[in-house]
Amino acid sequence: MKKKSFIIVLLTAAIMLVLAACGNKEGAKEEQDDQANAGEKTYKVGILQYVEHPSLNEATKGFKAALKESGLNIEFDEQNAQGDSGNNMTAANSLVGAGNDLIFANATPSAQAVQTATSDIPILFTSVTDAVGAELIKSMEQPGGNVTGTIDTHPEAIPNTVKFAAEQLNAKKIGMVYNAGEQNSRAQVDLVKAEAKKLGVEVVETSAATSADVKQATESIVNKVDAYYIITDNTVVSALESVLDVANDKKIPVLVGELDSVKRGGFGAYGFSYYDIGFETGQMAVQILKDGKKPADIPAAYPGNLKFEINEDTAKKLGIDIKKEWNAEAVK
Repeated sequence: MKKKSFIIVLLTAAIMLVLAACGNKEGAKEEQDDQANAGEKTYKVGILQYVEHPSLNEATKGFKAALKESGLNIEFDEQNAQGDSGNNMTAANSLVGAGNDLIFANATPSAQAVQTATSDIPILFTSVTDAVGAELIKSMEQPGGNVTGTIDTHPEAIPNTVKFAAEQLNAKKIGMVYNAGEQNSRAQVDLVKAEAKKLGVEVVETSAATSADVKQATESIVNKVDAYYIITDNTVVSALESVLDVANDKKIPVLVGELDSVKRGGFGAYGFSYYDIGFETGQMAVQILKDGKKPADIPAAYPGNLKFEINEDTAKKLGIDIKKEWNAEAVK
């Protein structure tokens, strides 16, 4: 009897050990599966770019590069409004309806459209001139809501450009071609006028509602100005060659708001890299997707270092000598 009881105890102990071992293996397997699933999670990121032009393209490229560098698995859903407000709103609603985890809006009209379409999905913007004025955020330091990002206005860019036109190019009248329907453009024009007034310079304005209107708008003031200043207006920058054709024919320098526009033939610009501000916005996306931060907790950012570039070939065509004291980087 004692022997039989002893055998039963041994068998019971053995069974318990086997069950415990199986339990540990199953727990370890579940933990490994959880870790694997976390590492393999794919995030859906929507991209809405307002129009095709080099600066916005570079910003989008920088945004995607930052996410790729993070090691996160990202599935991009890209839309381009081609400068059309109707397309812009339709694309915004499409990205929201597709259930994206985050939406990147490149340019003010696109950011405003996406903001209108959702108050839940995190939105990151770039290539926006005045995010507060556009009512995208409450303040740069405390954005609030579901929106934050990087603006494309360096505080010294416009003052430096107007001063250069007045003092170095002897411009008494500066022509501005812009889309009055773009909030970011109206904000910049107001800043240019304020700086011009300080220097006794007149600003001559004309508006172009679409890229097809840009050449005619430029021609309408060509005999009234000493220089043009093309700000970061999406409509006009997308048709910059139309401005350059008109201005070069009259040997009028065209100062621009972006370094990419200098490479396209603009005379000069105080600017920065749009790739860089796109990349910084991508890093914000990583904080949201990977670290669980909310847009309201991430301050909006200004561009980094400002530099002055002049197109050497354009200067030669206009008969303007590049002076050493301008501290300009010559590009072709």
